[in-house]
Amino acid sequence: MNLGKCLLRGVHSPFGSGAADSQYHELLPPISLGGQLPEQSMPFEFYRSAATDSSVLKIPTLGLDLAVRLRPDLTGGDLTILETINAPGFGPPLHRHHETEIFRVLEGRYLYEVNGRRFEVSEGDVVSVPGGDAHAFVNITDQPARPIMLMLPGMDAQTFFTQLGELLAKGKQPLDVLNAFGAPWGVEFLGPPLSMSR
Repeated sequence: MNLGKCLLRGVHSPFGSGAADSQYHELLPPISLGGQLPEQSMPFEFYRSAATDSSVLKIPTLGLDLAVRLRPDLTGGDLTILETINAPGFGPPLHRHHETEIFRVLEGRYLYEVNGRRFEVSEGDVVSVPGGDAHAFVNITDQPARPIMLMLPGMDAQTFFTQLGELLAKGKQPLDVLNAFGAPWGVEFLGPPLSMSR
């Protein structure tokens, strides 16, 4: 496999040639992988998630809009990627689950709690919450805030949040009901959401 050439049709070179009709640019010396991929490669499928492709799931009781940008069936179950919008003053209840979550704040500011430790994060910050750690967060601005979230291993977030939204649409639920719902998913609800007041 030769990875040394990249097809760039109709793209001006950033290096000053300006040749829009050039079909190939030499980027790097050719790399040979001996005709096969390394054995430890992850079972990901090629997938392009355009901004307009993902349907948005709305859960008003959580102030949450959610789009699954990469489903676990495309990653061999190794990864799920979510993009969410949290309304001002909203966030999930205190909870924990098996999956590690990595958050990168795209817009806004949040108050996080992870295993009892509270801290603020803002645009560009990254938070990694290991699987099993108790955590919650809340949008502490007066505008919608937006993170992108990676879950490892992946989970069927579309089904989980659809069913959670249906449960919450019936009204505020006590912890025992939430935990009966969460148990098959390995999700334990531990307490109420955080408030905007520190």
